[in-house]
Amino acid sequence: MDWMLFLIFLVACAGAATTGAIFEPGSWYDELEKPGFTPPNWAFPVVWTTLYICIAVAAARAAPLDDSGYAMAFFAVQVAFNTLWTPVFFGRRNMKGGLMVIAVLWLAVAGTLWQFWQLDWIAGALFVPYLVWVSIAAALNFSVWRLNRNRPIAT
Repeated sequence: MDWMLFLIFLVACAGAATTGAIFEPGSWYDELEKPGFTPPNWAFPVVWTTLYICIAVAAARAAPLDDSGYAMAFFAVQVAFNTLWTPVFFGRRNMKGGLMVIAVLWLAVAGTLWQFWQLDWIAGALFVPYLVWVSIAAALNFSVWRLNRNRPIAT
């Protein structure tokens, strides 16, 4: 694996992660009604850190391979929508908008996984936990929206 490529992709993931520090959930999120399957707060940074490392390793494995153009295009889309979700959901407190963003994110992650798998099965396999986590996040986003849809948006 090319370690410089890994570091570049890890920096891209760190950029996405930065939105979590800028737009923290805070009391608005704490006061929302949530489903029983909501992970504990400590799990989010642990899971995301692990996922971002896997994502960067996968991208570093796939990027230098022949015919990786579509794979890297899907990768770019998933990083962009990963970065966008937190400001929409936590920054704008727009649960429905978050659903739209996470739907595109899910498709982009699934597309990246598929493309990576075609190039390097290990790179594809490294995206499986990410797709599982985004699926859980989408279900959580939907459930929180459904449970709180009549609640006014706090400012």
